[in-house]
Amino acid sequence: MRIATRPSEPALKAILDPRRVLRWVFIGRLCLASAIFIAAVGNWTSVDADQTLVASIAFALATAVTIISAGYVEIYRRRPGPIFLYLQCAFDAVLVTAVVHVTNGNNSPFTGLYVLVIAIATLIVPAGGGLLITAFGLALYVADVLFFFRSPAGLIEASVWVQLIIFALVAICVRYLSAGLRATGEGTDQLLATLEQTRLQAEDILHNIRSGVITVDGSGRLLYANPISAALLGFDIDERLGQPILESIGAAAPELGEALRRAAEQKIRTTRGEGIVSTSVKRFPIGVTTTYTERDDTGAGRSATAIFQDISDSKRLDVLRLRAERLEGIAELSASLAHEIKNPLASIRSAVEQISRMPATSDDQKTLSVLVMRESDRLSRLLSEFLDFARVRVARTDRVDLATIACAAASLASSHPDRDETVKVVCVPPPGDHLEIDGDEDLLHRAIFNLALNAVQASPPDSEVCVELKRGTFDPMPLGLPFDGEAVSLRVSDAGPGIPAEIRDRMFDPFFTTKAGGSGLGLAVVHRAIEAHRGLVFVDNTPRGTRFTVILPRTKQEPELRAPIGGAKRRLREQPI
Repeated sequence: MRIATRPSEPALKAILDPRRVLRWVFIGRLCLASAIFIAAVGNWTSVDADQTLVASIAFALATAVTIISAGYVEIYRRRPGPIFLYLQCAFDAVLVTAVVHVTNGNNSPFTGLYVLVIAIATLIVPAGGGLLITAFGLALYVADVLFFFRSPAGLIEASVWVQLIIFALVAICVRYLSAGLRATGEGTDQLLATLEQTRLQAEDILHNIRSGVITVDGSGRLLYANPISAALLGFDIDERLGQPILESIGAAAPELGEALRRAAEQKIRTTRGEGIVSTSVKRFPIGVTTTYTERDDTGAGRSATAIFQDISDSKRLDVLRLRAERLEGIAELSASLAHEIKNPLASIRSAVEQISRMPATSDDQKTLSVLVMRESDRLSRLLSEFLDFARVRVARTDRVDLATIACAAASLASSHPDRDETVKVVCVPPPGDHLEIDGDEDLLHRAIFNLALNAVQASPPDSEVCVELKRGTFDPMPLGLPFDGEAVSLRVSDAGPGIPAEIRDRMFDPFFTTKAGGSGLGLAVVHRAIEAHRGLVFVDNTPRGTRFTVILPRTKQEPELRAPIGGAKRRLREQPI
């Protein structure tokens, strides 16, 4: 993300940067020395020989010092330190003194150059150094006046004192001015550093969050898009910066494109909206939130931002929660009804059986009695299965080997009389062959056997059912899992026709079945058994068939700390949209 920041003014940076100031000093120094040298040589017949010698020496020294200094700073790219800066200012004070000496001392028109040296020194040397250079320059000026240009009485003229006072005042004023400039520059640099740090932090956050972030202007042109937005939408959106983007977004995610358009054009915000993203690879739901900003009431500078994310995991957990709540309610109702019906049913069967044994009973009555007893037995078995479903609870928790249980269940399913003999069942344990967890061995065996048997019965001839186990998870864990800590996974895959969409929502309901003669309790018992272990069951259609995935915690989860999904007292940490 690019955060607009206002850079320091170029003039301020030029004033405060010693390297830039030195470039002008080098140029001015050579110009001044050359001008005095040319003037002295051009008038050598009328100028004192000593002055010509001083001008020549000043020119030579100025040239040599400037070349060496420029090479140090510009060619070797060395950072000018305090000593280097002090030496430059001191040499300039000496050079100006030489120029003043050559041009008639205290009556020289060039005495004002001391002010320039003092100003430059105050700007580039460390705080307080300007006063030292000022004192040094004043000492040189006074010494030159005393030794070469004093009055016959040996006194310093009043004009010299006035100039000394002016030099001192200039040094003090420039000192305070430079201090203010330095403080302003440091404050600006600190502000820029803070803004840059904030920009980097915001950019890092937006690059790493799981949500897509897209910003467009009022006409729908792309201003910003973080990397995850391109991954979610299925095209490289970053290459479209500055271009109209709403149409492309709408093609992949119509609801997202419409929400952005409403925010940009009509100032309508969307909160916790939902939509669908369809790419060439997959189709999944998203949660959408949009907002807008504008510089003034006229709408100038308006921009709209959309934050969206894949909510597939949240949807799947919602399905699990609803499924668990529904099964919990059915189980409680089942237990109550089964108890209420089973006892009267047993009394009815017993009475009918006794009637059928009476000597006066006719053949028709005996036939009807047999029919009533047979149907009573069938209802009794059905009620027993109902009670078994309702009573699915972890009766005993031990340290068990899930790999051994799974392989035994798979072997039992492979020998079931209902299977096609050409269907092969394969169990793939994890490396090391052991996968110990805390659980009820009988309940886990029952659940895995039901999954394997369903897969066997759904598989076409000459196909394979695979039971895989793994430490951890096969796929990234959905957000908001209802248990913490290390997990183990079991996956049962078949090559069948898959599960039609119209029955996916009902496949875990008790007594719902598409098989002739099936009880419809297999998958309901699987869900209840895995839920009793604080685990989860997911079902997916794949290009090769159906895949059931079970995720279980390796260690026992305390109910009061981590309850299963579903039920009035259960808690689910849902991911907010």
